Order: sequence, then C-alpha cells, then structure tokens
Amino acid sequence: MVHGESRSEWRLGAQQAVKIDPFVSEFDMGLARPLSRSVRLNGFATCLRLEQVYWEILNEMATLNGCSVSALLSHVDREVHLRHGGVKNFTGLVRVVCVVHSLK
Repeated sequence: MVHGESRSEWRLGAQQAVKIDPFVSEFDMGLARPLSRSVRLNGFATCLRLEQVYWEILNEMATLNGCSVSALLSHVDREVHLRHGGVKNFTGLVRVVCVVHSLK
C-alpha cells in the first residue's frame, strides 16, 4: 500500500482491468496440476514434484537434446554443482530453467 492511501482505495486500485488476459479461451488448468515423478540424478533416485506444464517443457528439452528427462536433469544438477557449488531449491531451479528455455 502506498503511503497516504486508505485500505479501500488500495483494494479498488488493485482491481484494474487487465489488458492481456492470461486465461486464454483454450487455457488448460491441468497444466497447473502438480505431479511427482521419480528421476535419477547422476545415479541417485529422487522424487521431483513439478506442475504438468514444467514436465512438458522438460520433455521438449530432452527431445531436442536427444536424451531422457533424467539425463537432462542430471546435467542441470551436475552443472549447478560445478558452476555454483549447488543450489538449495533444485525444483525452483528446474522451473527457472524451463521458463528461460520457453522465453528463447
């Protein structure tokens, strides 16, 4: 809330019209459904919970690289350890990798 605004002014301002509706007519809510999948990261079995849309992006990335999703994720895991000493939230990193891929 901006200094000097009342709570009612803030609520009204937050409901401005959106110019580009993110819920297009063909929007599939199933893409937001989280799914847990078992993957092997550099030989270690683990479970990764991501929304369906991220699994689809990972499948596309793996296909483009001619490898499995597990091999792709193993590469991400290995590189983040080599380049940055690891990451606290691997699932968050995977989401960001997917978004960056989609933006290109």
